[in-house]
Amino acid sequence: MNNLSNYGVLMMNLGTPDAPHASDVRRYLREFLSDTRVVDVSPLIWKPILNLAILPFRSPKVAKVYQQVWMDEGSPLLVLSNRLKTNVKAALSEKAGHTVPVELAMTYGNPSVESAAEVLRQQGVKNIIIVPMYPQFSATTTAAAYDRVMSSLKACPHWPSLQLLHDYADHPLYIKALANSVRAQWDKQGERRHLVLSYHGIPKRYVTNGDPYARRCEITSKLVAEELELGDQDWTHVYQSRFGREEWLKPYADATLRALPSMGIKKINVISPAFSIDCIETLEEVTLELGDEFKHNGGQAFEYIPALNDTADQVALYVSLIEQNTKQWN
Repeated sequence: MNNLSNYGVLMMNLGTPDAPHASDVRRYLREFLSDTRVVDVSPLIWKPILNLAILPFRSPKVAKVYQQVWMDEGSPLLVLSNRLKTNVKAALSEKAGHTVPVELAMTYGNPSVESAAEVLRQQGVKNIIIVPMYPQFSATTTAAAYDRVMSSLKACPHWPSLQLLHDYADHPLYIKALANSVRAQWDKQGERRHLVLSYHGIPKRYVTNGDPYARRCEITSKLVAEELELGDQDWTHVYQSRFGREEWLKPYADATLRALPSMGIKKINVISPAFSIDCIETLEEVTLELGDEFKHNGGQAFEYIPALNDTADQVALYVSLIEQNTKQWN
């Protein structure tokens, strides 16, 4: 059997600082918040605000958050993404009967797209499937990853053949994986609870201008609720992580969780389907901040359901997505 794979896989996540220190966080945030996909304000206006107001004050605060969740091996986002990459590579290679090259890159920070692509080139890869690790497409995440790939190829004299994965918000294996994680939590705690599905927010203006993100999130929530046979009163759809003063997608997670106990909903589980891998937005913002909001306003029980991370269900999902989108190379 031919030991040379017909394709390679480049999995992409958002990014993370190299270390939980203010200087590393500042460098990461500068790159992230300078992307016009993320903040579309004119650079002439935005750069002074970013460099003189946001970075000096926000970097030390965010560094402290990273210090709370940092793992022995490094940033949770990087550690868990690497574990998933390793398991996906093993599963693909076993099915193919030969090694299928799989690398991980970040849109911002390290490992860079250039370094990951170089590893693929050294393995003779001429066809690459790009797999942004975002279940719901948004210009702020998925398209930004595409931009990063294309910019990395500017100096490349011979481009590989590329396949770009759009998203998987309604993929049956993704919906079943989320539902399975909810059922496992219910079994663990010995009861079913009201389910809050919390997604990373984006400015409402982006959606008004055509970004499909909100619609894709709503589809995921609806399908998960159907898979779990939940009634309308059994689940709530919200958005977290807003930043700045303009209106973001609603309903807001913090306001909603403050209000739930007064509505008689005092025991909840929260899952964040927009995050394929746990990171500070889930490990700190959801687990600690939103949990405190809920409990301080009369909530009795709050449990976060982890992201799919490197579970067998997530590995099976990614293997299926990759196989479905690389048939032309087999």
